[in-house]
Amino acid sequence: MVDEVLQRLRSTSWPGAWIRRYPYIGDAALAVAVLALSGPPVSAISGHRHGLSLALVIAFVCPLIWRRRAPFPVFLVMTGLALAQLVVNNEELNVDIGLIVAFYTVAAYEPLKRILLAAALLEAGAIFFAAAFRTLGLWALLSTLVLVAGLLGYYARTRRAYLATLVERAERLEHERDQQAQLAAAAERTRIAREVHDIVAHNIAVMIALAEGAAYTASTSTGQAVSLMGQVSETGRSALTDMRRLLGVLREPDQLERTPQPTLDDIEDLLATIRAAGLPVRLTVTGQPFPLPAAAQLALYRLIQEALTNTLKHAPGAAGAQVRVAYLPGEVGLEITDTGRPGTVAPPSTDRSAGHGIAGMRERAAVFGGQVTAGPRSGGGWRIHTVLRLGGEP
Repeated sequence: MVDEVLQRLRSTSWPGAWIRRYPYIGDAALAVAVLALSGPPVSAISGHRHGLSLALVIAFVCPLIWRRRAPFPVFLVMTGLALAQLVVNNEELNVDIGLIVAFYTVAAYEPLKRILLAAALLEAGAIFFAAAFRTLGLWALLSTLVLVAGLLGYYARTRRAYLATLVERAERLEHERDQQAQLAAAAERTRIAREVHDIVAHNIAVMIALAEGAAYTASTSTGQAVSLMGQVSETGRSALTDMRRLLGVLREPDQLERTPQPTLDDIEDLLATIRAAGLPVRLTVTGQPFPLPAAAQLALYRLIQEALTNTLKHAPGAAGAQVRVAYLPGEVGLEITDTGRPGTVAPPSTDRSAGHGIAGMRERAAVFGGQVTAGPRSGGGWRIHTVLRLGGEP
């Protein structure tokens, strides 16, 4: 819509656009037209005054070439030349046409004070000519021409200002639209990066833990090692399927079959995968569960997934982890804790807040007015806590 408005405002016929591009040529053509209209009375003059009158008429119309560059000075020069013609010839010449054009330009471009001064000069000339020829009709005609020229010039001024306002508004809306598109694209890139990180980081961390377990048990328990490697293969295929689905939606969003996002019902499967990777996890639910929006369930799932993935990456061999989900009136609390590295009492040296995991968790919680607190526990291990606010009473 904005592009259409801009195109309509900027697109004109080629003569108008050409004249606006070369204003001096258009004004020169106007001066030639005024000269042609002033020519017949000049040609009727005979004797030595003919050459001088013709020179004055040419000099009179020439300033019109610069009428839009300096409207008021051009009007004053033409007024002076008109008086000079009156001194040279007491016969009527068509100089009033050029003065009307000059006054129109003053009304279209100059401030009010100059417009009133130019109108007063023309009105004084009209009164002078009416008194000289002793006819009231001449004064009425000249005054009417001055009034019409002033009104047309004012109309041109207001229309030009109105069109400029429309163009400015359309350009501003276009700029705001581009900004909104850039913000939306940045938000979408962030969301996609967050989803890719959750899928890739979690599954790779699980695969690494399973592969290390298989390597550790290969010499003592071949069957268990084979089982662990089978889980590695299954986890890899699951990650590959998720990545293909995500990338496929990005490439052809309208042609692929949609699959539901993870919900709270899938948390047990997530915890089973984590337990298979060697991290004992316990889930505790307090309060009276109530239906949650799909977006809130996805956020809780991803928060739990990211927290446990961090435990696998930064605290391998941890004694265990615990996930606590608390249903409160209008909100859901989530706390994930782990015991940290084996044998450590002080907080682990590894900074889990580095990277994009914690940042992605904060972004997900912020959608529901929550803040994520993440840090080491005093007795060792790590703690992540947030509260998602869902609005009114459940």
